[in-house]
Amino acid sequence: MPRTVTVRVARTTLDLLLWRAYGQAGNTEAMLAAALGLNPGLAARGAVIPLLTTVTLPDPPTPAQIKARKAVNLFGD
Repeated sequence: MPRTVTVRVARTTLDLLLWRAYGQAGNTEAMLAAALGLNPGLAARGAVIPLLTTVTLPDPPTPAQIKARKAVNLFGD
């Protein structure tokens, strides 16, 4: 179920809100797109969300929706 938060810290961005709410799982393009879909007109306000703005956050992704990322090894196999 989506949850609603109110921005109370200056210089808060949507991706920062998602990171604070969901950690690494919130740091994806899909989560950002879902959040923008739930908040029409939010993108028009600019990158920094004004104080006291209410933002609806999407449901957290399920483990099946999280894609594994390949680790980069700088020192060979």
